[in-house]
Amino acid sequence: MSLVRAKKHLGQHFLTDKNIALKIVESLRPNEKYTQVLEVGPGMGILSDFLLQKTEYQTYLIDIDTESYEFLHKKYPQLQERLINADFLEMNFSSVFDKPFAIIGNFPYNISSQILFKVLDNRQQVVEVVGMFQKEVAERCNAKAGSKEYGILSVFLQAYYKVEYLFTVKAGVFNPPPKVLSAVIRLTRNTTKQLNCDEKLFWQVVKAGFNQRRKTLRNALSSLINKEAMAADTMLDLRAERLTVADFIELTNRITANR
Repeated sequence: MSLVRAKKHLGQHFLTDKNIALKIVESLRPNEKYTQVLEVGPGMGILSDFLLQKTEYQTYLIDIDTESYEFLHKKYPQLQERLINADFLEMNFSSVFDKPFAIIGNFPYNISSQILFKVLDNRQQVVEVVGMFQKEVAERCNAKAGSKEYGILSVFLQAYYKVEYLFTVKAGVFNPPPKVLSAVIRLTRNTTKQLNCDEKLFWQVVKAGFNQRRKTLRNALSSLINKEAMAADTMLDLRAERLTVADFIELTNRITANR
């Protein structure tokens, strides 16, 4: 079989180190939480080789690249409908999975944030994610309140998932090598299905706070709060980056109570 060419417009950097590939796959922890795993952007199947050896779960592959799809179709004829040629960002998970499942992949760096927000939008189904990201994105996912990396993505991911930074990966193990360091993280869905607040308002508060992160929350959230009722609320004198996930939940409840 001829090899697949990495395509710049798809953000493809194929992992070539089998030891790292195995380490990524071994970072999945089914433990009866799920029996199906979706690999995103399998390329030439370096992760797939190890995933398909597992009997604890059934592996599905999705790749938008037709060349990769055709290569994998020949390599894994047993997959049949479990090999999908489509855009992950447009995928309707419910049409394929009727139970909770996990996602794994060496993710294209140019759509990292979109992938993570797709996970968040489907958080009731996606119970675990193990993936390779640009190191800066991985650090942002795991950032704590008060740090410069802390932002919208940090808060939303940490609200619904336990985020673990697993290990850093150097550029030399990819073809072609990216110009940045990479890192593998694991997201494990919290047991709590919903936050203890108005979740729609919570999302609005977090986005509005960070979209004007240089302003205090009193100014950034002016369209969402009852200014008179919350005139003495000192939390509103802080900037968004100072608030933990728990603080944002508490603030959301205060806004709700004072409307």
